[in-house]
Amino acid sequence: MKELLIISGKGGTGKTTVLGSFAALAENAVLADADVDAPNLHLLLAPDLLDERPYSGASLAVVDEAECTECGRCDEVCEFDAVHDHRIDPRRCEGCATCALVCPAGAIAMRPQVTGTVRRSRTRYGPLVHARLLAGAESSGKLVTEVRRLAREVAEESGADLILTDGSPGIGCPVIASLSGVDFALAVTEPTPSGLHDLGRVLQVAAHFGVPSAVCVNKWDINAAVTEEIEHLAQEMRAAVLGRIPFDEAVAEATSEGVPLVERGRGAAAQAVRELWQRMTTDGMLV
Repeated sequence: MKELLIISGKGGTGKTTVLGSFAALAENAVLADADVDAPNLHLLLAPDLLDERPYSGASLAVVDEAECTECGRCDEVCEFDAVHDHRIDPRRCEGCATCALVCPAGAIAMRPQVTGTVRRSRTRYGPLVHARLLAGAESSGKLVTEVRRLAREVAEESGADLILTDGSPGIGCPVIASLSGVDFALAVTEPTPSGLHDLGRVLQVAAHFGVPSAVCVNKWDINAAVTEEIEHLAQEMRAAVLGRIPFDEAVAEATSEGVPLVERGRGAAAQAVRELWQRMTTDGMLV
């Protein structure tokens, strides 16, 4: 079993569009959406929800008023200004547990808090594991880890030989949690200055974790000069350049209809994605 992760370095480059088409082209894969802050893969795959459960990714401090001696130690050590009048404001508490450790009366306990939901669904392309972090909740990296763990579990149960994971944009904790232990990462970028800059950062993160990477330039023809800069950067960072996807209005049409691009027709962009998938499956990257 192998896991392919689609990353981008920044938002809006088209990684979910590519992953959605890969889902339609793959024959025996489990799908995972690791963008738990703003999941959207389900919008293309029209899943039927099979199971949903709450996820507790953080603990907050709670004071037992009957045991509290109002000594003030919790207020003294709290770095987040979460303690007022010997009570803890859950909106400010970061769950560090320092107050619980120093409380001489043992009046402070750490209680798990629900920070999101984990979902298992069925699509016409295969099983989908996805999640949603509650607004303002922390521990997105831990929720990503749970999504990937469950996706691997589902893949083992179903006999799937590939996990296709839609990663988060950027280079933060969710991306690090997505990259750790995957077999291959495909970075989808766009020919803009920010696309070039952020691609370099995410390729550095992938290299740090020893993950082989490749690059695909989406809407390459809107700025051919920057596309060449991107491909030069990829070569410098030892990331294979696997393809160019041209600008195509069919992409927006397919997205608005809620279907993967390759099911919308055989336009230039759809054909480029098919060729990209062919290269990845015949050049030894996913087999």
